[in-house]
Amino acid sequence: MNTIAKFLIALTVAAGTIMLPGCNSVDSDRIPNLPVNIVLSNAGSWNTYGVAGFGSNRRFILTQNLREPSGFPYTTTSATGFGGVLLISGMDPYTTVTDVPLAYDLACPVEMKSTIRVEVEGELFNAVCPVCGSKYDVTMGGGAPLSGPAASGDHKYGLRQYSCYPSGSGGYIITNK
Repeated sequence: MNTIAKFLIALTVAAGTIMLPGCNSVDSDRIPNLPVNIVLSNAGSWNTYGVAGFGSNRRFILTQNLREPSGFPYTTTSATGFGGVLLISGMDPYTTVTDVPLAYDLACPVEMKSTIRVEVEGELFNAVCPVCGSKYDVTMGGGAPLSGPAASGDHKYGLRQYSCYPSGSGGYIITNK
């Protein structure tokens, strides 16, 4: 085998070792994948219950004991995932367009309880767990962990992300489909 071939094989093996997914990958699927269906399909409902302006956010929670936001017209097909839905205006990481609606499950993936929900804090609009203190990037990082137990150790946990599809009537539909 010639020297160039040996070099290319060694380079391929080294690159494969460096790029192997391992203990440092982020698990964004730790929270159960329960149905999500929030319909803000027309401009009127989007203007009332949607988000506009970077960092603007709203929580959607539908349980037996809690309906948030107050007055939202939930229907029999409405669903808000495991811990509720955080809707926030951020940046699309693929197009770098700002003021894009992004959605995540509110449940902290470290705590794994539907009633322990992250809260948006600070000028950077990070989501923070009030129990474990983990911080997540919800405006530009797809719910990736920034600090705390979610970002340390062998397993890193991100927030479960949901899809926001534009409707033809000036609003959006938030779903996990």
